[in-house]
Amino acid sequence: MSEQSRNNKPGDAPRLPKNDASAKQLDKLLQRWPYEFGEVSARMARGADGRDLIQMRVDLGVLQMEVVDRPDGDLPMGERTFYDALLTMAFEEGDAFMLDMGLQVEVDREFMQFYHRRIAWLALREFNRAVADADHTLALMDFSTAHAPDEEWADQHEQYRPFVLFHRTQALALSRLEQAEPAAAVEAIRAGLKSIQEVFARHEIAEEFDSDELVVKLREMKRSLVDHYEVEPSLSEQLAEAIAREQYERAADLRDEIARRGC
Repeated sequence: MSEQSRNNKPGDAPRLPKNDASAKQLDKLLQRWPYEFGEVSARMARGADGRDLIQMRVDLGVLQMEVVDRPDGDLPMGERTFYDALLTMAFEEGDAFMLDMGLQVEVDREFMQFYHRRIAWLALREFNRAVADADHTLALMDFSTAHAPDEEWADQHEQYRPFVLFHRTQALALSRLEQAEPAAAVEAIRAGLKSIQEVFARHEIAEEFDSDELVVKLREMKRSLVDHYEVEPSLSEQLAEAIAREQYERAADLRDEIARRGC
């Protein structure tokens, strides 16, 4: 038995030799990349095999994530994500399927992993990838709520739906703006606000919608884009303005146009 092994107590994690090269490299990495409180600091990196990776600086070190499928690189039950595994299980088990405690823990893990990667994508301005990860989280949330063992467990996740929708809306709008499509960016924000409003209404807190911090931020973003790019208001917004100004003939025309378009 080595001296190092004799010094370890039962249950202790194995201690690295003092001259371990990887520990020194990690120590230097953390020194060169200081953590800044309140900032999301992320970067692209290369794995030993040349694959792309994301690294994100956190308070106690660095998170490293895969850029496709599950951020931790795991293949739950041979599937690309745990959500995919759940879909397979639900299909195979039918009405007998239920989210037991073990599955609930794994759902929580996947929520957290995709949250970290989503905010990293936003920091890296990889907006389409942020949208894709938000869509994954929303789909997992839909599944979890539909199969929740009780309402309390479902609400633990549902309370974050507006936050995920906020990230998705923000990322989609910025993606459209990068493609020189300001009108599409504004429309993405309109659609996102509508989705968030529906969540508030579903949970019977519609009166809190207008004052919600995320809603205020999206409206400010929308207003800034409309003013800067002179984007024409939507038909619904034009209708509301016409009614407010008592322009009833114009309002009637706008109603007809909205009905014609089915929007």
